[in-house]
Amino acid sequence: MAESDGGEDLEAFRREVRGWLEDSLTGDFAAARGLGGPGREHEGHEIRHAWERHLGRAGWTCLGWPAEHGGRDATLEQQVVFFEEYARAGAPHRVGHIGEGLIGPTIIDFGTEAHKRRFLPAIRRGDELWCQGYSEPDAGSDLANVQTRAELVGDEWVIHGQKVWTSLAHVADWCFVVCRTEPGSTRHRGLSYLLVPMRQPGVEVRPIIQATGTGEFNEVFFDGARTARENILGAPGDGWRVAMATLGYERGASTLGQQLLFRRELEAVIEVARRNGAGRDPALRDRLSRAWIELEIMRFNALRTMRSLAAGEPGPEVSIAKLYWSEWHRRLGELAVDVHGAAGMLTEPAPPDRYEPTDAQRLFLFSRADTIYAGSSEIQRNIIAERTLGLPREPRP
Repeated sequence: MAESDGGEDLEAFRREVRGWLEDSLTGDFAAARGLGGPGREHEGHEIRHAWERHLGRAGWTCLGWPAEHGGRDATLEQQVVFFEEYARAGAPHRVGHIGEGLIGPTIIDFGTEAHKRRFLPAIRRGDELWCQGYSEPDAGSDLANVQTRAELVGDEWVIHGQKVWTSLAHVADWCFVVCRTEPGSTRHRGLSYLLVPMRQPGVEVRPIIQATGTGEFNEVFFDGARTARENILGAPGDGWRVAMATLGYERGASTLGQQLLFRRELEAVIEVARRNGAGRDPALRDRLSRAWIELEIMRFNALRTMRSLAAGEPGPEVSIAKLYWSEWHRRLGELAVDVHGAAGMLTEPAPPDRYEPTDAQRLFLFSRADTIYAGSSEIQRNIIAERTLGLPREPRP
């Protein structure tokens, strides 16, 4: 974890961020406040993409990137301040977070100079959006079972296979795809990490309609899709190492911003409990108190995790953090509908052929996925048991 610039400097930075957000979330962008987020990615994509470009022009994207790659070399404390003020301002959920938080740092660490010149500026400006091609029908939490294959034909990789649960693939320009490039290889061996353009023949995106009625997850079919020979990070067959590094960045400073959104959700639930009297119920009051306490613990745990990642020593904290926040968020969804009581069964007005959930219902439904994506709770428990507690490995078929 980088050292703080000092309390006064940090407060000056906070005032700068707050002032810029207040000035910018006006006019056309006033309508973008509060749009987007898990289960709500369908909201205002065009204006949120315009906002992403506005952030990029003003230098408020990629804060933690090195200055030589267009970032600000921001300390961890500065990044936390930015996420705090961003959440407090009700700014829209970022459409470029996969590019900025996942593939950008991966390219910085594993890409060639040509990769950095081609891809990093477009991510920083908010011009190109990315999605993640990891999971498959038979390779979700067991990522090493990837079957999507790619063959080098002349100067291009030709890709065949299927990815699933691909967030925002329907609006993405590029996808980073883990695929098998060595015929006959199994498990972690023979995988490569390719950068693949989405807008081409041979790429088909099919939205998966969720219980919330929206479709931000997708199936992606590659049927002879192509990408240039040089669009590979690391050497052929080195994809597992690169993919694991990307997952490490996924647990980075942006999780603190995620927790501020959690705080806003919890505050909304508490406000409902005050209004409808649910807070007078001892059992519900106890659950609300526990949720608040556990959210504070989550924040301290995240800061500890950031220190490990900044030191280049990711440890069990990464799996502990994922297990903790996903299970907490699922419980918050259950608490939200319980606080609403019988009224929570009612939905928003909508056309007869469409389901429009309330905020509490959406939180309840979408948070069920938190314990599955980005590493299921079962897998995280196995990692903690085997790598931290030294328990015997789970039997494998």
